[in-house]
Amino acid sequence: MKTLYKIVALVGVSTLATSCFNKEKPNYQLFPNMYESVAYETYSESDAFKNGKEGQLPAEGSIPRGFEPEGYDNTPEGLALAKANLKSPLDSLTDKDMDKAKALFNIYCAICHGETGDGKGNLVKREKFLGVPNYAERELTEGGIYHVVTHGLNSMGSHKNQMTQHERWLVSAYVLKLKSEL
Repeated sequence: MKTLYKIVALVGVSTLATSCFNKEKPNYQLFPNMYESVAYETYSESDAFKNGKEGQLPAEGSIPRGFEPEGYDNTPEGLALAKANLKSPLDSLTDKDMDKAKALFNIYCAICHGETGDGKGNLVKREKFLGVPNYAERELTEGGIYHVVTHGLNSMGSHKNQMTQHERWLVSAYVLKLKSEL
């Protein structure tokens, strides 16, 4: 008889516990914001940001780690100053550095300037770009090369986003090496 009471009690408690459950709306949600988050339209205005339009901006005047600001503006006057005053921070280049510089030059520059700096890269041969200078005909300084690689000049675009500052200095040193070999 005791087992019959136990079975009836167990069935009663089970029925009572499951009768309050609704699959469409669970009884308890511990963190409801995680289940039903606020949906925002992509690129829409939001009061979550300071001015309601754009996200957090870096503090004014802040500089990212490892970045050194360029000292010369992207103007003809800035180029002239860079040619005259800008010097490479690289003390001495090893063969390993020059191998990396050659690889960077072949990736970014040789397509127009040619692998030897003669101004006859594949795009020039196919007449996609004309007037690419031969390094032997130009007065080149390391600061001027660095400035042009950083900001671009005429048809040549900037490579500031593709190469780090160190890599741009390596390419500048390699261009001077090519000029001396022409």
